[in-house]
Amino acid sequence: MNSAEQAAGEKRVREQLVTPLLRRGLTKPASLTKDQFEDMVQDLCARLAYMSDVNLAALEEQAAASPSGKDKDRFPIANKMLEWAAVIQRPDESNSPLIRAVFAHELGKGAVRDDWAPELLVDLRKSRRWPTEFALKRILESAKGARDRQHSIERRMARAETVSVIDAGWRDKRIAAMRKCEGLAQGEAS
Repeated sequence: MNSAEQAAGEKRVREQLVTPLLRRGLTKPASLTKDQFEDMVQDLCARLAYMSDVNLAALEEQAAASPSGKDKDRFPIANKMLEWAAVIQRPDESNSPLIRAVFAHELGKGAVRDDWAPELLVDLRKSRRWPTEFALKRILESAKGARDRQHSIERRMARAETVSVIDAGWRDKRIAAMRKCEGLAQGEAS
């Protein structure tokens, strides 16, 4: 996303999410000063600039139905809004500093080289944390099953055996995920 697209996206977030919530009567969280609230809103607009109009409308509806505060009249905090937004429309991995950093690191490059990067990406999307040793063991275990399944499907395809649409689709998605991971490891925006 270039700077003009980012600015336009931020303006859309303010117009389609923030302003409607304020019009509904939601006020700043009690724990924030006016300046802190405006900083939170600015950051939220920047982080959600990727969202489509329809998904911003969905987020506005969800936020309006889930206000915070004792009297349920407060604007939800940014972390909560970002969680909801990620479910409604997941941000592109290339926009995540954490995901970019993991794949730029030897950990991510090794995952690409050793064919477990798609499973690492899935874990990063879920946890939003640098993988711990325990998480890496779980990821590697999952990757072994995925690699075995992919190789089995590819062997059947090579022998011209029938492969189910589900298996072929799963293989294609894993290959696409691996390409995305390769791009992230090379520092390319996807």
